[in-house]
Amino acid sequence: MYYNEIDERVCDIAEYVAATGATVRDTAKLFGVSKSTVHKDLTERLKNLAPQLYEVVKNVLSKNRAERHIRGGRATKLKYETEKKKTS
Repeated sequence: MYYNEIDERVCDIAEYVAATGATVRDTAKLFGVSKSTVHKDLTERLKNLAPQLYEVVKNVLSKNRAERHIRGGRATKLKYETEKKKTS
């Protein structure tokens, strides 16, 4: 089914994201590649390799993008709460 190592990586990454709903950043860390590589794999290469899986992954990426401001706000809140506890 796979033509080369890149195709295999693309499918492995896509299956992981579809199963876990992981972010591009977390996926990149796990697979040892850059965020831009993960993004290109999921948005460009996957479309030709596995169209059905591409649709699932596209929905996960859209959901993560819509929620990223919420995650950022939580991280900032946690940062300042931690700093406040250290100074108290």
